[in-house]
Amino acid sequence: MRFAKLGIVVPLATVSALLGGCSPAAHEVAPLQEGIVYCSEGNPESFNPQLGTSGTTIDASSAQLYDRLIDYDEEQQSFVPALATSWQALDNGQRYRFTLRQGVEFHATPWFTPSRTFNAEDVVFSFHRWLNEDHPYHEVNGGSYPFFTASGLNKLITDIRAVDAHTVEFSLMRSDSSFLANLATDFAIILSAEYGAELLARGTPEQLDKRPIGTGPFVFEDFRKDLIIRYTRHDNYWREPAAIKQLVYSITQNANKRMLKLLTGECDVIPYPLVEELALLDTGDEIKITSTVNPNIAFWAFNTEHPPFDNEKVRRALAHAINRQAIIQTVYNGNARLATGILPETSWAYSPVDLTYGYNPERARELLDEAGYADGFSFDIWAMPVQRAYNPNAQKMAELIQADLAQVGVQANIVSYEWNAFRRRLARDEHDSVLIGWIADNGDPDNFFRPLLSCAALNVGTNRANWCDPKFDDLLLRAITVDSLEERKNLYHEAENWVYRDVPLVPIANSMRFQAFRSDIRGVEVPAYGGLNFRHAYRENQQDNAQAGDKR
Repeated sequence: MRFAKLGIVVPLATVSALLGGCSPAAHEVAPLQEGIVYCSEGNPESFNPQLGTSGTTIDASSAQLYDRLIDYDEEQQSFVPALATSWQALDNGQRYRFTLRQGVEFHATPWFTPSRTFNAEDVVFSFHRWLNEDHPYHEVNGGSYPFFTASGLNKLITDIRAVDAHTVEFSLMRSDSSFLANLATDFAIILSAEYGAELLARGTPEQLDKRPIGTGPFVFEDFRKDLIIRYTRHDNYWREPAAIKQLVYSITQNANKRMLKLLTGECDVIPYPLVEELALLDTGDEIKITSTVNPNIAFWAFNTEHPPFDNEKVRRALAHAINRQAIIQTVYNGNARLATGILPETSWAYSPVDLTYGYNPERARELLDEAGYADGFSFDIWAMPVQRAYNPNAQKMAELIQADLAQVGVQANIVSYEWNAFRRRLARDEHDSVLIGWIADNGDPDNFFRPLLSCAALNVGTNRANWCDPKFDDLLLRAITVDSLEERKNLYHEAENWVYRDVPLVPIANSMRFQAFRSDIRGVEVPAYGGLNFRHAYRENQQDNAQAGDKR
């Protein structure tokens, strides 16, 4: 992790520029003496990460509210116990048996009081919800579970059963080298079966994902769209309880306003800071910035079901038409590397061979002519309305691409919507092309390929290119069933070549992930894989640790 101190002595002109004409709203959150205020970039789609793949939803729910059977330790580069204390592979990896942790307490809230601790029933309930179409909760709140479908878990797992109250067993269709990695993701969270049954009896099953109950370090308290999310500490957490009593998400979609709130102390932590603007401010010690290598990719996906993007020559032409190096300098301020394929340099299967199309407007015009579009055409580029680690400014990126395409006679119209509406429309395949990206959920290369480009991902809306090749799927299946790491690496290199030839998307950048925070904040975790984790966060010199200290 790279660390820098940037001090803040803010001139009036700087504050005015950051405000951008915005006036403070009545709902602004006051600084917390016994907690932390995080300025989130958007609203979560729900409070259950099983239902989507939005990073905003994951940051607001996964590590704060829930636990999973196993975790991934980045330093050890191995899977470690969580709600499961141990596990073993049986029948050559076609069965896995997990021994569960005892005495783990679910959240107690004004709307639910658990009568028992975590057990095998909760694991079976949580996995059967998305795996079993006949499950009473399968269709609740949309009935779509994109990660599990795109990763193939819904086809891989044939059965989950409770051996006894503290043992569960998974049966698999075949051995799969990515199985444990997928269980260690932010999506494989454990819900309360007792809460689910109670909601069914009340006739309000939709509340399972809106008023969440988990075993995690924080308890959900309140959510007001576009305004605020409130959490309180889970004092009976089975691990070391959180150091802070309160955690507040102040939903602030405008990047300049997030910066202002950080400078004025209304927010303690912000994501995706405007690093170049902070760097221009006077030196001091009030604001700090951290950056971490984040396994991600920003890309431009073509909807291959929309003409003319069903024509490979058109896709190659547009790939040649854009100046990706200029994008790196302008959009990322140099804080990213030019992507050479689907896999980032952090992946063990990464190949140093550059499998992208170089900037060549002349070749772009030739290919358009060969494809029958010598006079060009018009289409839409969808640009995300929020910042993500992989793309800090999709609008600016779209404008640069728009200008490049104009040079080869192609007219691009830039389209955007509110973030959740944007994702819903994408899932309905309304786009011609889209600037979006992916952050790895685990360290397995499969996590970049199947969620983005498999036929299964096409059916759940994570395959933004709408590109499906059953032979490509067969290649990915071989890559997760072979035992040899070297053989797997070769198969992923073959997959990279395949994507290069067919060009369903254009890899653009692998970016650093930045976070800015007040200098008295410590322990905010930005893991390489997965969302934010505030369990170890605290305010320096904060005195109120007595309640947590009793349990340490």
